[in-house]
Amino acid sequence: MKVLSLVIAATLSMAQALSASSTTSPALTPEVDVGAAYDASTFPIAPEDLVIRAKQVMGPDIGIGTKDDGACLADDFVFCAAVVGPLPRDEYLDALDSFKLDESFDIDPNYFAWNVDPLQTNRVWFMGRSVAKHTGTFVGVEATGKELVMPPQQFHLDFNEEGLVKEIGFYTVDRQQGNTGGLGGAFGYFYGVGKPLPIPEAKPFKPSFRFRTLQIVGAMGKKLSGGKKKQ
Repeated sequence: MKVLSLVIAATLSMAQALSASSTTSPALTPEVDVGAAYDASTFPIAPEDLVIRAKQVMGPDIGIGTKDDGACLADDFVFCAAVVGPLPRDEYLDALDSFKLDESFDIDPNYFAWNVDPLQTNRVWFMGRSVAKHTGTFVGVEATGKELVMPPQQFHLDFNEEGLVKEIGFYTVDRQQGNTGGLGGAFGYFYGVGKPLPIPEAKPFKPSFRFRTLQIVGAMGKKLSGGKKKQ
């Protein structure tokens, strides 16, 4: 009877061990302790308040400086996107004023995922998946009613201690989506109405001759090395 009890106990113990090992989750990737980073920050504007400020700046009453005559922009403001800039304050405002996108398009920016960078606590990151209907003449092209779908874009706003914008930038994060050739920002609107700017940066991505050559050479090298191994 005692032996049977020992066998049962050992079996149960083994079953529990197997069950525990089968339900153990893989180790999670290390992450920044966001709360601790925010607590240690010396930036005077709290993260939740900075996000609200960012939403105000991007809103229709301010329009990133286009609706308030640049009052939201710091004197040392710069615009710096993936291939454009850095542009200083006055050049940035002049460029946007010349485009007048909101007079030619009904734009829904579809912003989301607002958060403060825990390692740079004066910066707010957010994303956008803009959709725009062509409702007015733009660069000589009369309204077509066409819906432009921009690729997903990642934006950032940097603020100074007074809550003024020091820097804005954005980057296309998936050029395979949308119908503007993978182009975001003003480039996407020009391309979308069939008037792309005459520079490579304002056209859909195309690998350079050198890059294509490297790909061909790499593929040939892979085939040759594979053939040698088989021999």
